[in-house]
Amino acid sequence: MAWVVGVLAVCLAVWGIFSRDRDARELHVWTEAQAIPSVKVLHPYRSDKTASLILPGNIQAYYQAPIFARVNGYLKFWYHDIGDRVKAGDILAVIDTPDLDQQYEQAKSKVLKAKADQALAQITADRWQKLVLTDAVSKQERDQKVANLEVQKAEVKGAEADLGNIQAFEDFKKLRAPFDGVVTARKTDIGALIDAGKGEELFTVSQINPLRLYVPVPQFYAPMIKLGIDATLEVPEYPNSVFNGTVIQTSKNISQKTGTMLAELILDNSEQRLSPGDYAKVKFSLAGKENNSLRVPSSALILRTDGIRVAVVNKDDRIQLKKINVGRDFGRDVEVLTGVTTSDDVVDSPPDYIFEGEKVTVMPAKVAPGK
Repeated sequence: MAWVVGVLAVCLAVWGIFSRDRDARELHVWTEAQAIPSVKVLHPYRSDKTASLILPGNIQAYYQAPIFARVNGYLKFWYHDIGDRVKAGDILAVIDTPDLDQQYEQAKSKVLKAKADQALAQITADRWQKLVLTDAVSKQERDQKVANLEVQKAEVKGAEADLGNIQAFEDFKKLRAPFDGVVTARKTDIGALIDAGKGEELFTVSQINPLRLYVPVPQFYAPMIKLGIDATLEVPEYPNSVFNGTVIQTSKNISQKTGTMLAELILDNSEQRLSPGDYAKVKFSLAGKENNSLRVPSSALILRTDGIRVAVVNKDDRIQLKKINVGRDFGRDVEVLTGVTTSDDVVDSPPDYIFEGEKVTVMPAKVAPGK
């Protein structure tokens, strides 16, 4: 009887060891399965929405001229303040120039003296021309008087030139508008010391109808911005209004600093609602282009220090981190310029700790939004 009990004890011990080993193996397999993350994948898709490109722009005056002084003195009076409309040639201000006025009077006196000296030299030369016929004076003396007359004529011309130069500066006492427009800045006041040598701006005159709009266009879209295409724009101060513009020129050059090409548009501002310096949100219509570009959900993006990436599951169910170039941001999704294709299995909402080569389990594919 004792040997039966022994056999049963041995069997129980063997069964216990076997069951524990089986449970351990099952636990190991289960643990490894649980360690493999499950991911949902989707395919990049092409949009069927109307093609458009929205970019920031800066509105500037069609012409803008800073007005500087050419003469020294004191501001005697100004006639136009900011916001005033002016015509070409209108006087903006007058500068009092006592030193220049004295120089002007001196220059006029020099002209009068030079003319008087010329008149005397003319009389003397004529007289000596007659005397030489009677041998009362020598030809040498006659030639000296004639030469002196020519010198006096040159003196008159020199004095008149000096007077004309000072007269030109006298005209600079009046600051005038160079074209029809609006005074957009006045930086001086009555009695202010004017030092022309410092180059201080006194007024600014701007032509605000039409206006120019400058838009930096990313390199990828630069070939699509053609002369003559139309655009719409919005400005913050008129949130419910849309304005129109037309491309009249492009820089035909990609900036190395920004990677953009500058486009210039012309805007009708006959209602005077837009102002130079305005920020504008500009929308271009790019027919057919958007249908050729790919999109992925914003939730699929992985932001790393070396750029933006997406996690793609390869045929071995392992992660491949692909670097992409992002175009426009549409909110729920973004445009992908390069880096993926429509056949790629892109992980949606990947965890932050996901890494290259990681083994994953793929869940059923998700239909991309907006498709």
